[in-house]
Amino acid sequence: MSLALYRTYRPATLAEVVGQDHVTAPLRRALENDRVHHAYLFSGPRGTGKTSTARILAKALNCTDLRDGEPCGECASCVAKRGSVSRSAS
Repeated sequence: MSLALYRTYRPATLAEVVGQDHVTAPLRRALENDRVHHAYLFSGPRGTGKTSTARILAKALNCTDLRDGEPCGECASCVAKRGSVSRSAS
């Protein structure tokens, strides 16, 4: 079974999210300064990176070794998230 392109090429860090600097820069700054708000609302048309950005944010919030506002990719939490694919209840 083949994977859809959005699953194959999903960015793993905020730096890899293309064309959304106005979203990723404030999120990275909030993570660096440990000033994350209690809720974020991602909205916009299809294909703009809402789900990818939310997944990266969740990964960063659970990361035990955050580096410059980015998940380390090596801790147990990051490794566990690496292979997970979310299933929607449609």
